[in-house]
Amino acid sequence: MRPASVYAPGQWGQTLQLHPHLHCVVPGGGIGPDGTWVSCRDSFFLPVRVLGRVFRGKFLSYLGKAFRKGKLQFHGEMAGLAKPAAFDELRRGGARTEWVVYAKPPFGGPEQVLKYLARYTHRVAISNRRLLSMEDGRTTFEWKDYAGGNKTLTMTLETTEFIRRFLLHIAPVGFMRVRQFGFLANRVRRERLAQCRKLVGAVAPSRLEGESKKERGLCPVCRTGHMVIVERLAPAAPPPAYKDSP
Repeated sequence: MRPASVYAPGQWGQTLQLHPHLHCVVPGGGIGPDGTWVSCRDSFFLPVRVLGRVFRGKFLSYLGKAFRKGKLQFHGEMAGLAKPAAFDELRRGGARTEWVVYAKPPFGGPEQVLKYLARYTHRVAISNRRLLSMEDGRTTFEWKDYAGGNKTLTMTLETTEFIRRFLLHIAPVGFMRVRQFGFLANRVRRERLAQCRKLVGAVAPSRLEGESKKERGLCPVCRTGHMVIVERLAPAAPPPAYKDSP
């Protein structure tokens, strides 16, 4: 069972600027082709020094390919790097430097990590409530200035620029969100998780972690009112096919 990942550029946006980074969920085992559980070693993840060197090699390799294809632009103080000799020297210097990877166990354990990542799995770049108006080809939305005391401000952009920033948050080719891949994919999650628990001897949780009975059923928007099922509506029958009059 391959690892699932969340692609989350921009930290969901406040001003929707590009800030590419990845949140990944890497399971410590998986379901084998024969239906048995394949477990990893206790130290199954990547040694920090190896991770730094592999990332360095991949980054510099793709950087060189982008330069040769003319996909990089250099302005201001960096204009000199447009010359192949200067750019190659920059890459060689980067290869001689040890790249630092910061890794440590989470303070709160895996439960806290998954709770944090859950904020990203079903969100888009900006929520509807932050959209204030779209008039005369301009879009206005709210954003929170974390560096300025968490003040709520408004920003107005040309709608074409707003759409450009929004589209930066679409997962590029080759990246999958948690809900689309692996044993956490929406279509198979219930069955695959039950199978995983059975194979490792884990007990399914009786209720959501950290959520009391009173909290269950709260409106997901206001978190105050309770949602009550009044009636379940069956799908309506399709209308009869239209026939021309004789």
